[in-house]
Amino acid sequence: MKKKPLLFISNSEEETIAIARNLAESWEGKEIAFLYGELGAGKTVFARGLAAGLGVRDIYEVCSPSFALVNIYYGRFPIYHVDLFRLDRREDIIDLGWEDWIGQGVIIVEWAEKIDFDLGMPIFKIEIKVGQKGEREIYFSLKESDNL
Repeated sequence: MKKKPLLFISNSEEETIAIARNLAESWEGKEIAFLYGELGAGKTVFARGLAAGLGVRDIYEVCSPSFALVNIYYGRFPIYHVDLFRLDRREDIIDLGWEDWIGQGVIIVEWAEKIDFDLGMPIFKIEIKVGQKGEREIYFSLKESDNL
């Protein structure tokens, strides 16, 4: 039986950051978070909150790595922030260097639906949807490896 994802409602960027910060405060430094949502849903804002929970001092340094593809931040652990928006080829996604990051820090992936291979670890799946009144519906679940 499949578990129903947890649902959080956010009415502001500050609330989204707080939800993500609270989630990441207990992380141990080897987690992988896949962020899903349409353009402008708040994936990068959520990544800022995760960074805050992981000890990054200036969370406004956390920005979408759309053109760099990967930004690295340092808090209690290294944070590898990946944006796959511009990548379409599986080979380009695989070539980013996953094998070097897994287990070496927290990996946050925006546009994670483009990953069609197993990273070999459980994945925190965070889906952000824009509600009818502009609020954000944030669905959180844990996916075992191989079941993305």
